[in-house]
Amino acid sequence: QVPLVESGGGMVQAGGSLRLSCTASGRAISTAAMGWFRQVPGKEREFVAGMRWSGGTYGDSVKGRFAISRDYGKNSVYLQMNSLKPEDTAVYYCTAGTGDESRWTGRWEWPYWGQGTQVTVSS
Repeated sequence: QVPLVESGGGMVQAGGSLRLSCTASGRAISTAAMGWFRQVPGKEREFVAGMRWSGGTYGDSVKGRFAISRDYGKNSVYLQMNSLKPEDTAVYYCTAGTGDESRWTGRWEWPYWGQGTQVTVSS
């Protein structure tokens, strides 16, 4: 198991920004990919972003607005969310795994999950 703990969620007005943080405890996972998904009630969990060594892979709905980054020394991953829209409202989950980047959009590729943090964007 790799415990993941998210923080940074909250409420913001449309057009605003939030930064989510996630730290993996227990053991170093520098060789693993880390990422973010989000979910609203009644819908499938949606891939937001993933990163292994550099750059990042993003879901279509957040490209150009969100940025993922990592601090390997702190075993952490971050999600900077800019130009937020009401449709970004969801519970955001941090995740970690070793799957191939080509399959990152599938939640089954990620074995480790945080408890989730709520992000609410008001119009």
